[in-house]
Amino acid sequence: MTPTRSEFLHFAPWEKALFYVLIAAAVATMAWQIWDRRRLWMQGRPVGWKQDRFGNLVRFVLGQKKVQGARPTHGAPMHLGLFYGFLTLLVGTTLLAINTYSEALLGIKFHQGAYYLVYETVLDVMGAVFVIAVIWAIGRRHLSRPKGASHASSDTYALLLLLLLGLTGFWLEAARMANDPQSFDSSAPIGYALSRWMGSVDVGLYKFVWWFHMAWVAAFFVLLPRMRIRHIVLALFSTAGTPPRAFGHLTPISMEEVEATGRIGVSEAKDYSRWHLLSTDACMECGRCTEACPAWNVGKVLNPKEVVQGVRRAMVSGEGIVDAVGVEALLDCTTCGACVEACPVNIRHLDLIVDARRSIVAEGGLSGTAATMLRQLSGTDSAWGQNRSDREAWMKGLEVPLCREGAAFDVLFWVGCAGATDPAAIRTTKAIARLLSKAGVRFACLGREEACTGDPARRLGDEFQFQEQAGKLVPLFEKYEVKTILTACPHCLNTFRHEYPDFGGRYEVIHHTQFLARLVEEGKLQASTAGNVTYHDPCYLARMNGESDAPRLLLGDRTNLNDDAAALVHWIQSEPGSPLRRVREPANHGRKTLCCGAGGGRMFMEEPREKRPGVRRANELIETGAATVAVGCPFCRIMLDASLGQASDAPPRLADVAELLSEANP
Repeated sequence: MTPTRSEFLHFAPWEKALFYVLIAAAVATMAWQIWDRRRLWMQGRPVGWKQDRFGNLVRFVLGQKKVQGARPTHGAPMHLGLFYGFLTLLVGTTLLAINTYSEALLGIKFHQGAYYLVYETVLDVMGAVFVIAVIWAIGRRHLSRPKGASHASSDTYALLLLLLLGLTGFWLEAARMANDPQSFDSSAPIGYALSRWMGSVDVGLYKFVWWFHMAWVAAFFVLLPRMRIRHIVLALFSTAGTPPRAFGHLTPISMEEVEATGRIGVSEAKDYSRWHLLSTDACMECGRCTEACPAWNVGKVLNPKEVVQGVRRAMVSGEGIVDAVGVEALLDCTTCGACVEACPVNIRHLDLIVDARRSIVAEGGLSGTAATMLRQLSGTDSAWGQNRSDREAWMKGLEVPLCREGAAFDVLFWVGCAGATDPAAIRTTKAIARLLSKAGVRFACLGREEACTGDPARRLGDEFQFQEQAGKLVPLFEKYEVKTILTACPHCLNTFRHEYPDFGGRYEVIHHTQFLARLVEEGKLQASTAGNVTYHDPCYLARMNGESDAPRLLLGDRTNLNDDAAALVHWIQSEPGSPLRRVREPANHGRKTLCCGAGGGRMFMEEPREKRPGVRRANELIETGAATVAVGCPFCRIMLDASLGQASDAPPRLADVAELLSEANP
């Protein structure tokens, strides 16, 4: 006998019709609730970007990219079990329905033979995975709930509903086998075992179990939009519409837009895009963004999850965003992107926060040291308030080529405000200049012609101060025909790479560790031989721009060869006297690095010593036991210099990677 089964076993036509009416009504009720919610999203601005819908769905929904990269302690295995178990059951049910209709309308039945046996086995196994994951989720929520996760009684009810669906599904399968046993039933091992335990099942009991299961399926559709698990549906739309730009790229505002709307930034929910409003409804309130937030973790007011919920409330109530979220919370953000990186449904917290900051600044709501920095930047073209004539002071005693003097160059060495002002950052600047000269690189600097990129102003909310800075630098780069920019500042790198193209500035932008790594690979420089080193990944380099290998290569670490045995052997043979050094990694590194607290304009804002993100990071770096902390960002260096001293009476040495490389290349 060909392995198969009959759909609607023992059902009369009227019973089938009743089932279709029940399910159609339930699905229609769900769709109506979602459509009714849509009117709130549609009050926002039309989306102004072209979405890669299919690619986003494959990467972030089917591939569960964000969840795959999460730590097991964040419940990743549980969530993957829930998702793939639910997806398998959904696909299996859909295939069964297609077979039913194709057989009735076209006489084609594919639900049989070897396909059927595999189908039964897969659904049984994944159904078990789903049930186990739901039980895990219930236990985790009540016994070890993450401190950042929201909780309401409806969450437990939702999980119990999912558990009921899974268990009654197995009950129904077992009842079918017990009522109509077949020799191939063992292809579904769990259902088969339950059927043997149940014994004989008559038609009446089988129909009861069937309707009991289907009633809960219908209830699931009706209740879905009212529970947090609505993200099962809404995340599909939200993720599909994710902006194609890097999350380190903020969208500019034009003067034409300001004149048309009479506002700068976002003051009400309707000022956000429709996608941003939809994404707040897709939020599952898992709290992963909050757990990752450097501000929240040191006791500040900012809670990224509550920012999203605040915008959602404002979307419904019509209250202002600042009132719904709070000025202090909005200004606490370091724009490090940890929240966006952690979010499973791709919510852009940074967009929500910076757009609201723009409104605060436009309304004169910024004061204190942050406002002082903006005035300094406006008056001197330096966030530090440094005079242009002082930008060349670091060059004393060095032969540094200058663009204005007609130096021929392939690479523009962009020093930046910190690199020309802060004493420690100047040591990095000098080290880079020496290394470039030693390697024979044709480079030049702008010197006193340099000006701040505008990054601190933009992320603090002063959009037009940023655009003014871009308006000065883009023509200057055109004047000197700049093609490649080398910088030690990840913030400058991010701005030049992702944001200046909006203003006509398109360049190859390279971080100094990336460029120096090239020189090491070419044999023009030697990697550092310093031992017992840990490395602090800057947020704007590792997370925003995906670079964490180059600095480690410069520190002599070859573990970034991704287990390429041939490359590893070649390196060992080429440097027989060198051990395979491994950088002592802190618990959080690479894209999951901990923020030092300097970004988003926070470098220039006062804060209590006990609420400095840098101290939390310093403690983690000290725990590695390393004698030297290597950095690759002047902002990080400034913040960690103070934080390491606060965290330890005998702090480790703090040095930029370029300095350590310079010591290996005297």
